[in-house]
This record gives sequence, structure tokens and C-alpha cells, in this order.
Amino acid sequence: MTSISLIAGIFEVPAAVLNWLYTLTGSYMVAVSLSAFIVMAIVTPLTLKSTKGMLEMQRLAPEMRRLQQQYKTDRQKLNEEMMKLYQEHKVNPMASCLPLLAQTPVFIVMFRILHDATYKPMGGNEAIARAVLTSVGRGQDVIGFLPRYLSIESEMYQSLVRQTTMPSWGLDLSKSPASMLGSNFGQGLIYAGLVVVLGLLYFYQQRMVAARASISPTMSESQQKLMQYLPVVFAVFQIFFLLALVVYYIIQSVIRIIVQFYITKRFYAGDESLGRQAQAASAKARELSESDGGGGGLIARAKRELEDATGGATEKKTSSSGSRPAAKGANSRTNGGNKGAKGRPQASKNAKKGNLQRPGGQRKR
Repeated sequence: MTSISLIAGIFEVPAAVLNWLYTLTGSYMVAVSLSAFIVMAIVTPLTLKSTKGMLEMQRLAPEMRRLQQQYKTDRQKLNEEMMKLYQEHKVNPMASCLPLLAQTPVFIVMFRILHDATYKPMGGNEAIARAVLTSVGRGQDVIGFLPRYLSIESEMYQSLVRQTTMPSWGLDLSKSPASMLGSNFGQGLIYAGLVVVLGLLYFYQQRMVAARASISPTMSESQQKLMQYLPVVFAVFQIFFLLALVVYYIIQSVIRIIVQFYITKRFYAGDESLGRQAQAASAKARELSESDGGGGGLIARAKRELEDATGGATEKKTSSSGSRPAAKGANSRTNGGNKGAKGRPQASKNAKKGNLQRPGGQRKR
């Protein structure tokens, strides 16, 4: 029960904040927008810390590359030297990834809260809800929404329960752009237009990141294009999301663009900035990698090691096979010598025979 209560609390606490914002403003749209602002206020320091950690790691890239080459045959020694390098420069290798991982639960929690605020029972749950209404003599009533994670005493729950719409600013936040295009094409265009706005915001945000990387790119052009257009593809799929989620992501995207402006100004302003030093170090590390005839990641390194091992085995095999013909030749010469040796006694025998046949016979000694 404790673990179940803990999991429920992860969703119920942010839902209570959303309800407080709705009670304060009286608007679903404003409450969703303010919740996005609060989430970004929590996540942004993690983003800045992750960015700084990543740049600090990139700045050490040449030294890391030299250590990899120096101790490429001794993994234990390489790890020890790497740890000394991190301690010397006061760099935490996990600082660039842990803050990003911490944002994932926030994304999931807010998605579920906003999606399930307009939850409608389906299948067996719908039958149970219908049975409950029938038991109180209201079996013909519309079931409507049964919001999850919100307290049943909360104002937002009371305003949504058994309703079929979530109206705000002339829009229904409980409908998806795809469903609205199917039911009311004219109004659905407004919903689809918000998805287009979200896609443009995503595209512009990635262009800002790509502009910094183009100074000293650490990725290939195809990888940069993929990273630039992938969020746009994600935005297109949001045509099937509730409009409340689309609004939530639009507000977050606007704040992220502001954060990207701040990152560019703080980490990339001036030749001595951390970002420029990291870019120069990454370029130097690539030069060292190319000069060593290597480069690439673990797969490329494993491929080179396999080629070296295969080449060494081939060379050894060639050397061994080359020695066999030499031995064979030596045997030929030996055999030839043996034949010659055999020939010489035969010639000597013939000569002796010839001497016996000469008049006078064999010479006396």
C-alpha cells in the first residue's frame, strides 16, 4: 500500500497545483499555461547544469583522446587516469546526462494529469459507471468525464465531472485537432493551426541549437538535419493529442526558446567563453583522432581493433606459408645433392670399371 500511495502522490500533488491555478484564475487555458511555466521554472536549472556539464566534458576531449591512445591496451589504467583527469579539472561526467534524465518523469506526469483530467470510462469501466448511475436512479444520464488524480472536493473536479467539454477561450481543450477536423472542419482548422504553430516553434528552437553547432560541428550534416526535423515530426503527431496538451507544449516551447537565447549569451559569447573553448577542443580531438587513423565511437574502434588483429594474423600466416617454400627449396637442393652424391659413386664405379678394362689392368700402388 505504501508504494501505491507513493505512486498516486506523484500524480496527485501536481494535479493539486493545477487545481489551485484553476481556482485562482477560473480559466482552464490560463491554468494549463501557468502549469507549463512552473514546470519550466523547475526544469530550466537542470537544463543549464546539463549544458555546462556537456561543454566541460567537450573541453577535455583532447586530453581524453590522448589517454585513450596511450592506454588503449590497459582498460584499468585508462579508467584510473580518466578519473584523475576529472578530479583535476573538477568535472563530473554524469552532470551532462542526469539532469536530462530527471526531466523525463516530469514530462510523463504532466502528460497523464492533463490527459486524464477529461478521462471518459471505456469498456468495462464504462459498464461499471453506468451501473453506479443506475443504482441511484440516474441510469439515463450521460456519464461524461470522470477526472483522475484530482480530489473529488476540488473545484476543477467539480467543474469537469460528468461534463463532455472543457471550454476555454472559445475552444474545447478536451478535443484533439484530428477529431475536430472530422466533426467541424472550419473550427478544426483553428486547432490544426495551433499544431502548426507548435511545429514552427520546435523548428526555430532546433535552428538555434544548430546555429551554435555549425561554428564547430560535432555531428555530421545528416545528423544535424535529423536533430533539426525530428521535433517537427513529433509536433505533427500532436494533431491526435488533446488541445490542452498542445497549449501546454506551446507555452513550454516559447520558454525553451528564451532559455536557448540565454544559453547562447552565457556560454557562447566571446572567444574565451566555455562554449567556444569546448568547440575548439572538440575540433582538436577530431584532428588527433584522424591523425591516429581512427576516430568514431565504440563500434568504429572495435572495427579497427578487429582489422588490426586480422591483419596481424594474416601477416603471420603469410610469413609461415612463405617459410614453407623455402624449406621445400632447401629440401630440393638437398635431394639434388643426394642425387649428385649418388651419381658420383656411380661415376666412380664406372671409372674404376673402365680402369680395369684398360690394358695392363689396375695400376699397382
